[in-house]
Amino acid sequence: MIQDIESVLVSAEEIDRITSRIADEINRDYAESNKKLVLICILKGSLMFTSELMKKITLPAEIEFMKVSSYGAKTTSSGVINIHLDIKRDDLAEVDFLIIEDIVDSGRTLSHLTRYLAERGAASVKTCTLLDKPDRRTVDFTPDYCGAVIPDRFVVGFGLDYNEKYRNLPFVGILKPEVWGGR
Repeated sequence: MIQDIESVLVSAEEIDRITSRIADEINRDYAESNKKLVLICILKGSLMFTSELMKKITLPAEIEFMKVSSYGAKTTSSGVINIHLDIKRDDLAEVDFLIIEDIVDSGRTLSHLTRYLAERGAASVKTCTLLDKPDRRTVDFTPDYCGAVIPDRFVVGFGLDYNEKYRNLPFVGILKPEVWGGR
């Protein structure tokens, strides 16, 4: 897999610093809340980020999982948000949801999920992403917590994949264009 990586964009050490910083912000921001803090891990890409982040959150926190797609086996979003695994809770009005995503490109997925949970009656909904590509934004959306802003390159590792490969790399790297058919 390493031979397919053009360069490391975010090292394992940088990811550790990012998760510590964001966890500190979350600990501060939710310290006075009288609601349940529930992290929503968006499968599969944000599993590693959510796991590392959750280890560093010192507040009581629950976890839920959603599986949402807009890519399939493509390298660009289709624009259609499909929820394949949803959360089922009866206590939405008592929950502060924090949606954890691996990367924000167009912004459509997190924008959609934020509205979706708010419309279902969640007490609050915020978003957190490891990586943000604002150059790719097609909707007006800014994540509440952001690890790193990155250039518009195709990245893999630390949960991010190309055709289900590279998720287990301990860093985020730029995938060589010849691997994914880019220029």
